[in-house]
Amino acid sequence: MSIPRIIHYCWFGGKPLPPSALRCIDSWRRNFPGWEIRRWDESNFDINAITYTRQAASTGKWAFVSDYARFLILYRHGGIYFDTDVEVIRPMDHITAAGAFMGFEKSHTGIGVASGLGIGAPAGHPFYKKIIDLYSTLTYLDNEGRPLPGTVVAHVTRLFLEAGLREEDRLQTVEGITVYPNEFFNPLDDATGRLRVTPRTCSIHHYDKTWCDNYGPLRTRLTRLLHRLFGVTTFTRLRKLITRN
Repeated sequence: MSIPRIIHYCWFGGKPLPPSALRCIDSWRRNFPGWEIRRWDESNFDINAITYTRQAASTGKWAFVSDYARFLILYRHGGIYFDTDVEVIRPMDHITAAGAFMGFEKSHTGIGVASGLGIGAPAGHPFYKKIIDLYSTLTYLDNEGRPLPGTVVAHVTRLFLEAGLREEDRLQTVEGITVYPNEFFNPLDDATGRLRVTPRTCSIHHYDKTWCDNYGPLRTRLTRLLHRLFGVTTFTRLRKLITRN
């Protein structure tokens, strides 16, 4: 089955889209001519669909609502999903023609399958059903109302590993989904801000961190500067020194 010509994105919480998101959406229009772009928010998606999304929404953590919503939306409708901080820099016809896809996100802490970079599938894909079923068993908060650890990258990667994926940054096909190497959809190193676009790069995930507080972008800029100057393990070393003393 082919991927329907629909690009989905989620924007929960009621705030206006920032200029950076509007620029990214414009890049989708340029590189996917003739495709429908469909927005999902509280008006057309039930944020209380499962315990996980209800709890995330109750604390204003809208990105975690999107973590579940993207898979349910694609399972029902098919198409492509992008986070609103993904800029497409060249047409992706060769990607969509090859069928369902996701991409690796590689960092100094490891490698995983990151759905925010961009994912695509026909409606009813069975692996998406596995992800949906997993989320239906999760809670966002513990018994004391604190956010539990675990990200969508961790949850999805674990399911892929159980299905035979290797933690290697190379083209792999598992459960009928092609997982593309980091350079295709993730050329920006979030830790340092360094950008390495190659001839195979299709998009850039800018890590705008709209799910953070108002200091998120400033904190990101400062952290990247320190990482470039002193290395990506700077804060780990500092924590060890403080703990030791």
